[in-house]
Amino acid sequence: MPWVVLLLSAVCEAVWATALGLSQGLSLPGPTAVFAVGLAASMLGLGYAATRIPIGTAYPVWVGVGAALTVAYAMATGAESASPAKILFLLGIVGAVVGLKLLPQEPADAVSPRRPGT
Repeated sequence: MPWVVLLLSAVCEAVWATALGLSQGLSLPGPTAVFAVGLAASMLGLGYAATRIPIGTAYPVWVGVGAALTVAYAMATGAESASPAKILFLLGIVGAVVGLKLLPQEPADAVSPRRPGT
C-alpha cells in the first residue's frame, strides 16, 4: 500500500507543478487552488509513504515520477515540444524509478553496520 500512496502522491506532484505553471505567479484563483490542494495531497502522501519506505528511495521515486509526468503532460498538451532525446531521458527516469523499486529494502545498519571509532 505505501507504494500505491507514493505513486498517487507523485501524480499529485505533477498536478501541483502544472497548476503552479498555469497560475501566473499564484495570481489566478483556479490554478492557485489546484496548486494548494495538489501540494497538500502530495506532501501528505509522501510523508505517509516515507514512514514505510526509506526516504532515500521514496523521495527520488516521488520526484522522478512527478517530474516525468509533468513533462509528459506538457508534451501531450503541446505546452512543451517533444523530441526523441527528451523521450529517451524520460524513459531513463522511469527506468531508474523501477530499479529503485526492485532493489531490496534493507535498513542501512543491516547492510553495513558501523561501530563508533571505525
